[in-house]
This record gives sequence, C-alpha cells and structure tokens, in this order.
Amino acid sequence: MTPNDAALVLIPALAVVAPLLARMLRPLLRVPIVVFELLLGILVGPAVLGWIAPHDVIDTLADFGLAMLFFIAGTEIVFAGIRRATLARASLGWLLSLAAGIGIGLFFAPGEGMVVVGIALSSTALGTLLPILRDTGDLPTPFGVAVTAIGAVGEFLPLVAISIFLSTRTTLTAALVLVGFVVLSIVAIVIARRAPHGQLHGIVRATLHTSEQFGVRFVLMLIAALVVLSLVLDLDMLLGAFVAGIVWRLVMARAPEADGEAIESKVEAIAFGFLVPIFFLTTGVNFDLDALVSDPAVLALVPIFLVALLVIRGAAAQLSAPAGSSARDRGALGLFAATGLPIIVAVTAIGVEQQMLDSGVAAALVGAGMLSVLLFPVLAMSLRGERVPAAVPQGEL
Repeated sequence: MTPNDAALVLIPALAVVAPLLARMLRPLLRVPIVVFELLLGILVGPAVLGWIAPHDVIDTLADFGLAMLFFIAGTEIVFAGIRRATLARASLGWLLSLAAGIGIGLFFAPGEGMVVVGIALSSTALGTLLPILRDTGDLPTPFGVAVTAIGAVGEFLPLVAISIFLSTRTTLTAALVLVGFVVLSIVAIVIARRAPHGQLHGIVRATLHTSEQFGVRFVLMLIAALVVLSLVLDLDMLLGAFVAGIVWRLVMARAPEADGEAIESKVEAIAFGFLVPIFFLTTGVNFDLDALVSDPAVLALVPIFLVALLVIRGAAAQLSAPAGSSARDRGALGLFAATGLPIIVAVTAIGVEQQMLDSGVAAALVGAGMLSVLLFPVLAMSLRGERVPAAVPQGEL
C-alpha cells in the first residue's frame, strides 16, 4: 500500500486514537482534541514518518470538514443574547487587532503577505471556545457572552477580510460582490427568522428516526447552497458555511426543544465524528515542518507570533469586558480571545497558494495557533476557576 492509499485507512484510525489520547491526559491537563489531531497528522505525514501522503479524496473531505466547522460555529451564536453594544465593541477591537497585525506583518511578510499575517493574528477560534465555556458553566454568564461576541466577530470578520483582500478581483469589485452576498444573506436570515416553520418542523420530527432524515439532508443542502454561492461569487467558501449555520439556527429556533437537540446531535455527529477530524488530521499531514525547523529564524517566529496573538487580541478583548470584571476575569478574557487556529490555517493556506506568503512564515503562524489552542484556554480556565466539573464535551474541537 502506497502512502497515498494509506491515508484512506490511517486517517480514520487516527481520528479514533485522538479522543482516546485526550481522555487519557484529561485528568492531568485538559487539551483540546484538535491539538492531538494536528500532532498525529504531522507524525504520520511526510514531515516525520512518511506513512501518509496527500490524497485527493481525503483533501476533498477535509474541505467539507472545514465548511462543517464554520457551519457549527454559525449555529452556536445566539444573537438574541448579545447586545448590539457588545458586538460593536468586539468589532472595534477586531479592527484594532487587524491594524496591529498588519503592522507586525509588515516586518515579517512585507507586501501582500502582511495582510495575511494581519488577518491570522486578528482571529479567534470560537468553535474551540464554546464547548469549553459550555462545560464550565460560563456560557450564559456576562463573561461567556463577552467571549461569544469576541469569538463571533473574530471568526466572521476575518472571513470578510479574506473575501475582500485575498480575492482574485480588485478590492473595489470584491467589496461590491461581498455587499451583494451580504444582502442575499440578510434576506435569507430575515426569511428564516420570520417565515412559519411549523410544517418544516413537522417533517423534521416525523423523519428523525427513519431512513429519510429530512433534517440532516436539509442542513447539508443549506450548506452546499450557500457555499456554492460563495464560490460562484469568488468569495471564501467559509463565509457561506458560517451564514448557513446562522440561518439553520433561526430556522430551528421555534422548533420543539427535543427535536432541535436531536438534529443538533446528528449534525454534530457528521461534523465532529467524521469530517472535522479529517480536516485537522489532513492539516497536520500537510504541515510544512521542514520549513519550520530547518531555519532557526523561522522557528523563532513561533513564540513571536504567539506573543503577538496574546498582546493584540488580549488587549482588544478588554473593550468587551463586562462591567465590574476582576483582573483575573480580564486576563481570562484576553487569553480566550487570543486562542486561534482554524482561521489561521485557512488564511495561511490561501496565502501560500496565491504566493503571497512564504511557507516558513505560514508554518510559524500555524505553529503559534496550535500553541495558543494548547496553552491559552488552560491558563484562562485556571484564572477563572472551574465552575462545574469538566465533562466530556459534545463536539469538542
């Protein structure tokens, strides 16, 4: 069996090994499972053991996994629980982060690459943080709402920036196309919010435990439709997946709670049980470890970018801190805001593909993102203190 074909067997096997490793280590240290998936991918990939080589089928499934990851992030956002002022402060913080990130990028990737670095350093991994906040009981608190707002802005606005600044069109044309997409998305969101869904909910309920599985099929159709629309408009596909998640949450907002939870469980099973692990494992397989470790100057960028994430996002997060927050809460908020990886992986891949960014700088950014996911949530929870006993999260990233 060639390394190319071995991916079809080893990727599913490693997807099983990763949660086992996470559970073994959890009594000592709670590490997000995405870290194990990335490290296992690096281990078996061309950079170390060479057991797996990139495979077209696996790469396609990985793209679906990335889309599902951002769809889930869209479904997690409860806009009704976030005040406009909180979103406005989080957005202002993101703009300041982007400007600071581009300034740092000017030193390490002058030219178009500095925009890639800026977008990477201004992101927050909402999908990684929400399961943690849910498990600690912080999600409905003012602190949890602030983190949710920062994370929502830190995932959505970088996608907008990618669509504008990294598009093959001119910036003005890309902006106009993006405005058109936003208008269409708003129309879809308004329809999803106001249209009667009783008959739709009835079909979903009637097929929950049959081979028809209408709800799951509807979700996949919705993702496909908005992702294809994004691609047709030459926007980043993740933007369409994120909006699809928002629309689906509104569609199911008035459904019976048990039905909503059942569909959510099924969709999360497809996402976190199948497609998302493939994405992160494949990211590890494709990770350019040689470019990172062969040059001491590039390797030195990892701690620099890690500190930059903490300073840039951590400082900006203070704009969203709830009134009366203690110093420990503010520190935890900054650490959560500085946790980033999916956007970093996506934007650096685009930057390398379009020859805007050196592969070594891209590897250093991804390495910093991996360390942020490994370190910052653990430190943040230590500052905050566990509110409830940590359980095995549903759909943990």
